[in-house]
Amino acid sequence: MPAVTPNTSSQPDAGQPATTRTSWAEAAAAADEAKQATPVPAPTRPPASAEPAAAATTSARQSDSAQQVPPMPADAPSDTPAFRRSRPTVADTIADSPMPDFISSPGLFVKEQKPRPVGGFRGALYKLTGGAWNLGPGAKQRQEDELARRISRQLQGSYNTAVLSLKGGIGKTSTTVGVGLTLAEYRGDAPCAIDANPDSGDLVERALGEGIYQQASPRTITDLLKNIESVDSLTALARYMHHAGRLHLIAGEQDPEVSDSLTAEEYLRIRKLVSSYYSVALTDCGTGVTHNAMSGILQSADNLVIAAGYAVSGAKRARSTLHWLASHGYEDLARNAIVVITDKDEVSSRVDKDAIEEHLAGICRELIAVPHDRGVADGDLVTLDVLKPETRRAYKEIAAAIVDGYR
Repeated sequence: MPAVTPNTSSQPDAGQPATTRTSWAEAAAAADEAKQATPVPAPTRPPASAEPAAAATTSARQSDSAQQVPPMPADAPSDTPAFRRSRPTVADTIADSPMPDFISSPGLFVKEQKPRPVGGFRGALYKLTGGAWNLGPGAKQRQEDELARRISRQLQGSYNTAVLSLKGGIGKTSTTVGVGLTLAEYRGDAPCAIDANPDSGDLVERALGEGIYQQASPRTITDLLKNIESVDSLTALARYMHHAGRLHLIAGEQDPEVSDSLTAEEYLRIRKLVSSYYSVALTDCGTGVTHNAMSGILQSADNLVIAAGYAVSGAKRARSTLHWLASHGYEDLARNAIVVITDKDEVSSRVDKDAIEEHLAGICRELIAVPHDRGVADGDLVTLDVLKPETRRAYKEIAAAIVDGYR
């Protein structure tokens, strides 16, 4: 490499040390100037430590007049490593990331836990290991949880289900009480059951028991109608109701002389009042579809439960009820009806239950069978605690089907 010679044209003053003047600094400045004029794609800029050597080589070929250094060709190979791309800081990452929603997306921050198994081998294993081994609920428990979810679905507004039949003694009132108690068990809001049976209905007796009802004050639907104008709150309405746990009931008239006097207009007034405080109401209609209040009941009903039995006559009456409804302007109610067959009297083995179910299943939305249970068949108090698991399961299915029909 040619040496850089000092410029001796100017002598130093006496007593001052001699200084050496070179042109490499001027050449480096010129090189930087040339680099600014020529765009260099990032990130191939050479490190600063390489610039003095390049500038020294260039200065040997330049005169002291600091001629401009020509730019390096863009396709010239470079032995110097490229700059490492700078990593984004934590602050940059947070600024560029969307803000997490702690309310609508809690799963981003909390691990979802399996539901706790109840009963069976899974439940026993969970208890034995103190929760360390959680296999989750089995198929049966998942089905029960799904029924509970359907029953407890939040509703917007007030809905009414009418429970009717063309024949007495086939499980109509027991179904009303059993389903009403089931709704009260699973729903956050208390349901209401109305006894609109014109033939001295016993809805409240089946829910409370004959002895308790006789000790209670005789408040009936007739008493409520007499004072309906003064009822302006749930507290005032409660004075005319009976309570079986969280199931609230309006008793039917027991006096035979006035029990059949409930008109369609009067029932609609009761229904309008109840709708202000209850999201779910059940109406026990009694037998038949032509008594005075029936047109008001059907007019305000959102869906129907048709009670039937496994006897051939009971199945025929249920089918006749659906046909009557469809031919009298209630086709939607008939098509979306829930037929409940209660094996109340343990019918003879000669009866083909499957054939009866097939006979009714095609003309309704859903058909549900309630097995024989002495807690229902004896005609006395209906309580969920004494019913068979199969019977309770049937009432859950009916309650879920009823709420599913509220759209």
